[in-house]
Amino acid sequence: MCLGIPGQIVEITDAARMMAMAEVSGVRREVNVACIAGADLNEAVGKWALIHVGFAMSEIDEAEAAETLEALRHLGEAQEELEAMAAGQAALEDAR
Repeated sequence: MCLGIPGQIVEITDAARMMAMAEVSGVRREVNVACIAGADLNEAVGKWALIHVGFAMSEIDEAEAAETLEALRHLGEAQEELEAMAAGQAALEDAR
């Protein structure tokens, strides 16, 4: 399973290599925008894309990006809760 994380393209860093800086949840990382770029690479700036292993795989709209980021936040919170429950259960079993 692949998981794309929404990120916004904030600047072009190397037009020849089709590289841009994307901001993903406040963290900036360089990504390849070949999959979403048009003839004018600068038109990608400001757009939202699903980022996966250093590539902007597909363009998405801002509403979809916000929904996906919120779902990912909830998944992270649920994972933390499940881990806490598992740790509590293990502590109970150790106490027996």
